[in-house]
Amino acid sequence: MKQDTTRRLLNAAKDIWADYHVHPFVRGIADGTLDREKFKHYMVQDYLYLLDYARVFALGVAKSRDRGSMALFAGYVTQILDGEMDIHRSYMERLGISPDEAERTPMAQDNLSYVSYMLRVAYEEGPGEIAAAILSCALSYEVIAKEMVGKYPACAEHSFYGEWVRGYASPDYAAANEKLMELTEHLTADYSEAQLRRLEEIFIACSRYEGTFWDMAWELRTYAYADF
Repeated sequence: MKQDTTRRLLNAAKDIWADYHVHPFVRGIADGTLDREKFKHYMVQDYLYLLDYARVFALGVAKSRDRGSMALFAGYVTQILDGEMDIHRSYMERLGISPDEAERTPMAQDNLSYVSYMLRVAYEEGPGEIAAAILSCALSYEVIAKEMVGKYPACAEHSFYGEWVRGYASPDYAAANEKLMELTEHLTADYSEAQLRRLEEIFIACSRYEGTFWDMAWELRTYAYADF
């Protein structure tokens, strides 16, 4: 299937995405030098993020207008809760964090802003816009992990960070993203130019939020009220 919408979105955010590869947090995973306290903070916040990310997909189920789209959105809910979150649970066990402890942790301000934006799009707009909102996270992790493997071939075998790299650089993860791109193309096949520009706005916003998520992890930023 031609992926005209996806290519348009990726092109619109290409400069933002280029910055991911040089971010110190991302480079730290790639070369194995990342402080594990930073990674621990990231893991807990990403665990919380994925719970709301799954809710965005669930709203895609509710707003879909055909069975195939419903099935794909629903499948991603299962994949997140029973697949991607397995990486997080494995790491949290190694870091001495229980799921209950993680779920009691306040969501960092950057994280809260990101998921609030996606949920607002999901509640207020249609399934095509929902697909645009979730696409940045899904695709960028694959791109980042594959770039790591290309530049640091040994990173996938690192004793600690290798599991993260392998998970997002895996053929299974890429195949799931391929289906997500196909869903995006299906949902936006008859979109007008104005609608496509709106998808760009959503995708760029979420791409910027992805960047601030890496900043949050690197700087150990938390929720504002935690300082009071």
